[in-house]
Parts: sequence; structure tokens; C-alpha cells
Amino acid sequence: MKVFAFNGGPRQNGNTNKALEIALEELHKEGIETELVQMGSEDLHGCKGCGSCGKNKDEKCIFDGDKVNEWVQMMKRADGMIIGSPTYFGGLSSQTKAFIDRVGYVNRANGGLFRRKAGAAVAINRRAGSLNTFDEINHFFLIAEMVVPGASYWNVGQALKPGDMLLDEEGVKTMQSPGRNISWLLKRLHSIVVQSIHNDSSLG
Repeated sequence: MKVFAFNGGPRQNGNTNKALEIALEELHKEGIETELVQMGSEDLHGCKGCGSCGKNKDEKCIFDGDKVNEWVQMMKRADGMIIGSPTYFGGLSSQTKAFIDRVGYVNRANGGLFRRKAGAAVAINRRAGSLNTFDEINHFFLIAEMVVPGASYWNVGQALKPGDMLLDEEGVKTMQSPGRNISWLLKRLHSIVVQSIHNDSSLG
């Protein structure tokens, strides 16, 4: 089993990155392979609304000048994913929005590549707006027909200066929740699949 975390913050070692590392550490403890992708420092184009992904149905965005198509395939192979974003002017970072729009359209145009995978959102803010950010990421998961495990305080952390995330004691505990809950969910889903295969073999 593997879970990818996508950091939509432009700072590679910023507070969003720290929050995702906390969540991934919980998955790692449970023996689940993880990888953190620094998505937010890439020069991402927004969706052009051209509809080419729906016409071509080749699991690709027509714009191939960045890493979005590579990430689509990573997400297709994954069992779960976490998307994190800092809060800018009360909402998502522009990089996270571009990412969600484009991988989301490719997903839907190709029959639901991410359906029934686990997904969790992480949002970091200084004072306000993190719930909007958290909400928008979850809208992506739900529209993609993914399974979203809950957590206390909606996986939101408070931070301003570099490293502040680690000083938010309650925030650190909150960020551990998506890792633990995704782990629990993936293991239960895996056991169901294994049991189903076993039952089918017994009938055969």
C-alpha cells in the first residue's frame, strides 16, 4: 500500500510541509509506504477548460509542460493521498487550485481513476480561512468518489513563521489523525479485498 502527500505550498520546508510530514509519519509507523511531493514549488498552469482530456481519454491533460500528467499516474497507482495547502487570502494556494482542477478533470474524463481511494486534506493558516481551504480540497475528493476519513478539528494547523507548525501542540496531534485514520481505512479495505478473493477462489 502506498500514500502520496502533495504539498501545495511554495516553500519546500514550510509549515504545510511540516504538517504533511507529521501525517505521513503515522502511516510509516503502520508499515505503509509514503512519498511527499513538493507540488507547490512547480510552475503549474491552470486548467484552460479546453475539454481535450474528455475527448482524448488518454489519462492526460493536453498541456504536458509540467508534472501534472506524471502526478495523475502516481495518484492512479496510489491507495490513498493527502493534499495540503497553506491559506492565501482565505483560500487555496494558486498551485493547489491548478493541481486540483487539472487532475480532477483528467480523473473524471477517464472513468474515475481515483474512485474509492482514500483522501485527506490538510490546511495551514495564520488566523482565518483554513476551513475554506480544507473544504475545497475535500470537495475534490468527494467529487472524485473517494473515501474521506474524518479527524478532529478538520486537519487544520496554525502557523506563521517557519517552524510554527511544530509549536502548535494541538495542531500536531490533529495532523496525526489523518495518518492514523487513512492507515486504519486502507487496512480494512485491503482485508475486504483479500477476503473477497479468497471467497471467490473457494467457490471456484
